[in-house]
This record gives sequence, C-alpha cells and structure tokens, in this order.
Amino acid sequence: MYRGREGMWSWVAHRVTGVLIFFFLFVHVLDTALVRVSPEAYDDVVATYKTPIVALLEYGLVAAILFHALNGLRIIAVDFWAKGPRLQKQMLWTVVGIWIVLMVGALYPVLGHAVRDVFGS
Repeated sequence: MYRGREGMWSWVAHRVTGVLIFFFLFVHVLDTALVRVSPEAYDDVVATYKTPIVALLEYGLVAAILFHALNGLRIIAVDFWAKGPRLQKQMLWTVVGIWIVLMVGALYPVLGHAVRDVFGS
C-alpha cells in the first residue's frame, strides 16, 4: 500500500522520532540522577546545557515531540475512523502543515536565548 509514498515516510519518521525521544528521556534520567551522586558534576552538566549547540538540540527535540504527537493523532484517526485510511494522505499533509506552523512559533522561545548569546543582546 505504501511503496515509498507518504504513508511509508510518515511511518519511518514516527519510528525515528520515537527512538530520539526515548534516548532523550534516557539521558535526562541519567543526568538528573547525577544530583544524588555528585551535585558538582550535575551543576557542570547543567552548565553545558546552556550552550547554543544544545539550544539547537532542544529545538530538534521540540520538532521530534511535536511531529510524533501530531502523527500519532493521525495514526489514531486512520485506525479508528472509517474514512481514515482513505484520507490518510491528506491528514499527513495537514499534520506537516500544523507542525511547520508550530515549529515557526517555537523558534523564538526555544532559540531566542542562544541567538542573544551568540550575537549579543
């Protein structure tokens, strides 16, 4: 049914974003656990999170979470709505459109401090 079309690529993107979110959560649990082992090490790790490169990674995390959530809603509609399989392509492009709008809206809140750090206030 998919054969390299939109459905297959949305399936791949859903799996990739799910794995990325899982690895973020794994690292987040590990770095939070550092506070019990060594508060100084935890402070050092948190200090590295305030760099512009990590801000870009945070923006990527927002992108992954938003796409995964929106595409998950689309998958639910395809599975449980009678017209879902027939409209899955249109729903995917709707998800992509909403995702782009939300990602543009997230630019300043997520990357604003990094831009100020790099280019000054």
